[in-house]
Amino acid sequence: PGSMEAAGEEKAGNGRNGHAEGPAAAAAEERGGRGRLRGCWGFLRRNALVVLTVSGVVAGVALGAAVRGAALSRAQVAYLAFPGELLLRMLRMVILPLVVCSLVSGAASLDARSLGRLGGIAIAYFLGTTLLASGLAVALGFIIRPGAGASALNAPGLGLPGVAPTSKETVDSFLDLVRNLFPANLVAAAFRTYATDYIVLLRNTTSGNVTTEKIPVGTEIEGMNILGLVMFALVLGVALKKLGEEGEDLIRFFNSFNEATMVLVSWIMWYVPIGITFLVGSKIVEMEDIVLLVTSLGKYIFASILGHCIHGGIILPLIYFASTRQNPYRFLLGLITPFATAFATSSSSATLPSMIKCVEENNGVDKRISRFILPIGATVNMDGAAIFQCMAAVFIAQLNNVDLNAGQIFTILVTATASSVGAAGVPAGGVLTIAIILEAIGLPTNDLSLILAVDWIVDRTTTVVNVEGDALGAGILNYLNEKEKKEKEQDLKEVTVEAVANSKAEGETSPLVTHKTQVYNTASTADPESKESVL
Repeated sequence: PGSMEAAGEEKAGNGRNGHAEGPAAAAAEERGGRGRLRGCWGFLRRNALVVLTVSGVVAGVALGAAVRGAALSRAQVAYLAFPGELLLRMLRMVILPLVVCSLVSGAASLDARSLGRLGGIAIAYFLGTTLLASGLAVALGFIIRPGAGASALNAPGLGLPGVAPTSKETVDSFLDLVRNLFPANLVAAAFRTYATDYIVLLRNTTSGNVTTEKIPVGTEIEGMNILGLVMFALVLGVALKKLGEEGEDLIRFFNSFNEATMVLVSWIMWYVPIGITFLVGSKIVEMEDIVLLVTSLGKYIFASILGHCIHGGIILPLIYFASTRQNPYRFLLGLITPFATAFATSSSSATLPSMIKCVEENNGVDKRISRFILPIGATVNMDGAAIFQCMAAVFIAQLNNVDLNAGQIFTILVTATASSVGAAGVPAGGVLTIAIILEAIGLPTNDLSLILAVDWIVDRTTTVVNVEGDALGAGILNYLNEKEKKEKEQDLKEVTVEAVANSKAEGETSPLVTHKTQVYNTASTADPESKESVL
């Protein structure tokens, strides 16, 4: 009977609990719903810029497709592109102070040993990844054969007649690269670059034949000489560090200038979604006959974009994982905004401000590392451009039914890797570099108009891969720098602990007691190694 009563009481208690749990469960569920809403709202607030930027790209495609059927005039298309043009102008406005100030403050904040070590690793990484990219492009070119059987390439409306650059000697191209490293005028370097041009002279020989002589002449062309500014800023930073106390005021000035520039960048970033919408939309409206373009050069476009996907999606993340043992895709997830900016602007220089901001805030890269490496990477590291250039060289060779031998392939790899260093970080900056490669292997440059016809498509993925390589390089260097710091701290702790332990073993509490305890402490006299370690 007692057990039956207990069971009855338990049932009654359960019933009361059930009545009590009903409203409590509903309240808990309501609180859970509110928590989920709050979590979603918090996520949207944290990633508002990313969501808006991606929405801007989608809205731009929709805008271009909708307006494309309206048959706008060239002037109307220019008006449509105006908000996007403003974005490009604002981004280019901050490039000069950002590059100079960040490199001066970055070089001055690192000691000479760290600067040399990080610089050496960065150069090895940049050259290694660019060489890998060139090799991948040549291999894909031989596998896919984009230039074989391209029948509609002479159709009207395809290619851009009269825009192929004048042929330039390979030696002069490399000499120009070295000349631009040392600008004669720093103020002029902010908006002009040195380039070799040619004067052709006709000469009559004694036999009556006319010969031509091509004489190189130095000229200045429009465009910022970033290579020279990077070199000057690095050397100035090292010199200020060498001055010691005398250089501290100027270092603080550049640091403050740099921080103020980053504030400007954070303001400009909120205009990016609007600018991207109109940049992408106007580009789609400008396309004349996309069907003809894709059917004729589809294999070339596919091969180039496939090379970019393999290098940016597999090879670069693998290098990052092998170096850091960390998830590369989590690192890349924090860089969606700069990738969208790179896709829309096709300019790695214009993407630099947003890349520095996102790498530091989203991925926790040390400011000294990011502001030292990223400006150099935007000038020197051009993995996507190397793929695009090598693919174009193989494509034009196949178009002209030229079988490339081993020597020509080696020349393509070396020339593409070396000349991508000086390629301008602006839209269509790599086309001139293709002319250098074609001259080096003895192919005609007339077919470059075909490359220019599809450059606006391929150049977008090219820029994304370029800036991805820079960002992952900064992440690798940041990891190696932190690892070295931890090892130094660990070594210091071990030395301190060992010294304390040995001093206790010796019984040394004070200098006055030491000489008395040594007489009676037989353990310490029998252990000369411990005495040596204490000394």
